[in-house]
Amino acid sequence: MTSRIRAQGLSIGYGDRTVVSGLDVEIPTGELTVIVGPNACGKSTLLRGLARMLPPAAGVVELDGAPIGSYPPKEVARRLGLLPQSPIAPDGIVVADLVGRGRYPHQGLLRQWSAADRDAVAAAMARAQVSDLADRGVDELSGGQRQRAWIAMALAQETPILFLDEPTSFLDISHQIEVLDLARELHRDGVTVVLVLHELNLAFRYATHLIVMRDGGIVAEGPVADVVTSELIEHVYGLPCRLIPDPETGTPLVVPLAS
Repeated sequence: MTSRIRAQGLSIGYGDRTVVSGLDVEIPTGELTVIVGPNACGKSTLLRGLARMLPPAAGVVELDGAPIGSYPPKEVARRLGLLPQSPIAPDGIVVADLVGRGRYPHQGLLRQWSAADRDAVAAAMARAQVSDLADRGVDELSGGQRQRAWIAMALAQETPILFLDEPTSFLDISHQIEVLDLARELHRDGVTVVLVLHELNLAFRYATHLIVMRDGGIVAEGPVADVVTSELIEHVYGLPCRLIPDPETGTPLVVPLAS
């Protein structure tokens, strides 16, 4: 596997509190990587650090072989898209305008809004299934509709790398599957996709590469079949369990042991 983005000796946190310390990781190109781990283990912090949303206290993040900090912000945004947890939309903005903001990295003094931008926005809304909401205010939408609108904005950015931090939050099971199916479609189209997920059984079903975190570090990574064991789940989550094959996919299903 090759990697377009990697970190070496990465330490990041908030103020005086270090969350991720001395971490080495490579995101394999063209894979659907899922990061899992218990609450407050550093999953979202790692994602934000890799996307240059948090400055490292130590170490370096490289994008396409160069330190990510050496790129102008717009250049990073043309190569890597990030949908964070719980993004906040400007008051009164409608869906089409929100999605259109995903085209900002492709514009400049000599290149304003174009037919290519219009087509990219339309394609992103269609793929995220929000075309019929184009003229609706974002603040009028349900939680699931709002999440799909934000995903459409990330898709309109048209980056070869896409980070989605807990994209299934606030969604019912059917919409969770729709979002994860979309992530798999993007992966099959050649996009490097990285997701943070809490639902282990869905993570194991969709991931082609798994990163398991605990206490700010990586305790296991690789293909699901090579990584996931009941011992790992108990070590990371403190949950005695049994693993059985998913009857649809053969991937592991976590069944907690009865007390």
